[in-house]
Amino acid sequence: MLSTFFMGRYKTISDLMINEQIRDKEIRLIGEDGAQLGIMPAREAMRMAEEAGLDLVKIAPTAKPPVCKIVDYGKYKYEMVRKEKEARKKQRTIEIKEIRLSPNIDTNDLNTKVNAARKFLSKGDKVKVTLRFRGREMAHMNSSKHILDDFAQSVADIAVVEKAPKVEGRTMTMFLTEKR
Repeated sequence: MLSTFFMGRYKTISDLMINEQIRDKEIRLIGEDGAQLGIMPAREAMRMAEEAGLDLVKIAPTAKPPVCKIVDYGKYKYEMVRKEKEARKKQRTIEIKEIRLSPNIDTNDLNTKVNAARKFLSKGDKVKVTLRFRGREMAHMNSSKHILDDFAQSVADIAVVEKAPKVEGRTMTMFLTEKR
């Protein structure tokens, strides 16, 4: 990630502007201890950074005026990479697991599907419960809604209904998520 290349006579590391690359006339300066030093010319801020033996890094280029900080660039870059890795480690993608049911499902089969849903919910995934209708079952869609209601009731201790049962074509779907 620390790619180094030359642009003119300036050395660029990453996407942050440092030292001579900062071309703005005025900047808002933050000292090495984190204190606001105010708005000043970039040349003066550059001189202060050189006196401290550190780098001037533009941390907020879109602000008016741009915000720069006096830091050791190597340490600053290392901290940023470490924070990024830490954030990626804590990030988790939520998957949607689907459980398919039919209108004439038996209670034991329903219990097996409930146990599968419990396992998915305990792992932190969302569960999409689908009730599929085929042929003559389409005529009795309204009377089959109780199957999804029973399913939701049996996992009510660990899950909450995110989207209520809804008919879409030949299927009736419901979404469950883990209780917080």
